[in-house]
Amino acid sequence: MTITPFRVDIPQADLDDLRARLANTRWPDQPADAGWRLGAPVDYVRELAEYWRTGFDWRAQEERINGFPQFTTTIDGTKVHFLHVVSPEPSATPVLLTHGWPGSIVEFLDIIGPLTDPRAYGGDPASALTVVVPSIPGYGFSGPTPTPDWGPDRIARAFATLMTRLGYERFGAHGGDWGATISRELAVQFPSRLLGIHVTMLASAVVRTPSDLAELPDQEAGRRSLEKGQAFSASGTGYAIIQATKPQTLAYGLHDSPAGQLAWIAEKFRSFSNTATDLIDRDDLLADVSIYWFTETANSSARLYAALSGGWGAPPAPNTVPTGVAVFPDDIGLPIRALAERTDKIVHWTEFPRGGHFPALEEPDALIGDIRKFFTELRP
Repeated sequence: MTITPFRVDIPQADLDDLRARLANTRWPDQPADAGWRLGAPVDYVRELAEYWRTGFDWRAQEERINGFPQFTTTIDGTKVHFLHVVSPEPSATPVLLTHGWPGSIVEFLDIIGPLTDPRAYGGDPASALTVVVPSIPGYGFSGPTPTPDWGPDRIARAFATLMTRLGYERFGAHGGDWGATISRELAVQFPSRLLGIHVTMLASAVVRTPSDLAELPDQEAGRRSLEKGQAFSASGTGYAIIQATKPQTLAYGLHDSPAGQLAWIAEKFRSFSNTATDLIDRDDLLADVSIYWFTETANSSARLYAALSGGWGAPPAPNTVPTGVAVFPDDIGLPIRALAERTDKIVHWTEFPRGGHFPALEEPDALIGDIRKFFTELRP
């Protein structure tokens, strides 16, 4: 039951080791015309690795993270790290913000202030939230999980326990990627405790077959969803299959080579948003990669893919909690409201003109506004 204050303080020896490993990287060859088709190009990763080694300021990132109240606690036999930022507004709604893979708490650092203290950012104080931002068990400063069976269902139970320990009997949840799955799992398991969930991904509402498409009133939107889903299935799911089946084998490379860890994550930050330009600040990207490296969680974070209850493609359990969906067009999947309403209680749906899989980093103002609006609408 103990909750312990926490500060990030990576030993200087670990920073020196990282820089030495980057300096001694043995770089692979690459076909001249490969571009991004075969994965992250050598020139791109090499330049980013050199900046990580000589220009990136990890200590500044530590100071940034340590600017928020942080804690750890033990739940179900594993450590859980979290930020807990209490709003100055007495009527603020408590909301859990959960990242995914290959993300971390870094995704949310710049939106915490506007969400918790909207008055200071020119917003309506009635929209204020108190936020709890955990590192998923097995990720980041939560550290590796001691057993491999930490899937979304078990993580949801741990987060419900966390909110109880913090005194929040009822609360909301927001997330993308695994954070969306975990938020929905919270709603399924604890419907009486969840005020509402807001997600940026809803895999069960993506058009997967022509028969799904035939039943939709908006055929054009359905075709876009089907085409995007087919393209991602054909060329973008290799990482998930590896992490779901042989994460231990993959871990030897990622755990030992910072250049390998960098390439594995950086390619996903780019391809998950399907963009030809770098919309995400490279210091945010490297802060994220550094957290995986310094906490040695490449392996345990990947194991989440192997611990999915029911397996991939299992029918989703019904969700009766009020649900809001923010759709960003460059994400890896495009959910369709008509499909979402088959299994979820959709009360809020917003389609944005731009943005991808990491909206808190790509389009923070849009995401902040939508989260505020959703939870404000749920208040009596």
